[in-house]
Amino acid sequence: MTPKGKLIIIGGSVDKGSFSNTPENLPKNLKFFEKGILKRMIDESAKGNLSRIEIITTASSIPVEVGEEYIEAFKNLNVTTAAVLDIRTREEANDPKNIERLKNADIVMFTGGDQLRLTSIFGGTNFHHLLLERYENEHFIISGTSAGAAASSNNMIYQGSSSEALLKGEVKITGGLGFINNVIIDTHFVQRGRIGRLMYACASNPVNIGIGLGEDTGLLITKGHNMEAIGSGLIILVDATNMRHTNITDVDMGEPVSIDNLTVHVMSYGDNFDLKTKHLSLHSLKTKTGA
Repeated sequence: MTPKGKLIIIGGSVDKGSFSNTPENLPKNLKFFEKGILKRMIDESAKGNLSRIEIITTASSIPVEVGEEYIEAFKNLNVTTAAVLDIRTREEANDPKNIERLKNADIVMFTGGDQLRLTSIFGGTNFHHLLLERYENEHFIISGTSAGAAASSNNMIYQGSSSEALLKGEVKITGGLGFINNVIIDTHFVQRGRIGRLMYACASNPVNIGIGLGEDTGLLITKGHNMEAIGSGLIILVDATNMRHTNITDVDMGEPVSIDNLTVHVMSYGDNFDLKTKHLSLHSLKTKTGA
């Protein structure tokens, strides 16, 4: 089934236009910000800046502070209907009051933090089921940054050092929230050198396309398979579909893993990738402006 909703996944440290509120810097910052990911999110919503946005800070260890930052950021974009939906337990994820707020939302945004908090608190709850239902059947937007992005797929990386990622057993994978299937997502990707984590994750289950999202960089995913790069940085795609061989089942735990014939793509602003056809279309350099 082709979902009617849109999914926006972001690699973390999204530019919220609030890194400097001094009068002399604000116009410059907002000029960039207005071209950025949060602005695109609003533009993609049927109700534009009248959209009801629920910000879910469950993954964060400082949910109040993070929520306030995003509310202020959306106000800078003339959205006054953004609010924090403060859910910290599975009981709250089944609370009829929170379910009602989800029913009335146009955009739901999961912030960063610990992705295991998202899956363990929301997985299988009424809130989760309604998210999936609305995403499949309505013109509804789900967005996630950092942990919120990592938890969006059916498979989720939740642990593994960058430096030792290609040692057997170092990368830990569990189930995600399942808004998109047959991909596995890693975040803060370029900045934290996580290419090994994604290679290992794809080699261990080659049905998945690995998506490595740089900071302040994301993908707008429509129809469940059309992916457009947005934001200011890079996206790395790892495709193990045509992998010829790996020794992952032959070596002992903690030993290096070999992988033969991985395909890697690099995307930047405006590029498109089709998950069905595995085709990458590069945006014209003449029109590649902004972030």
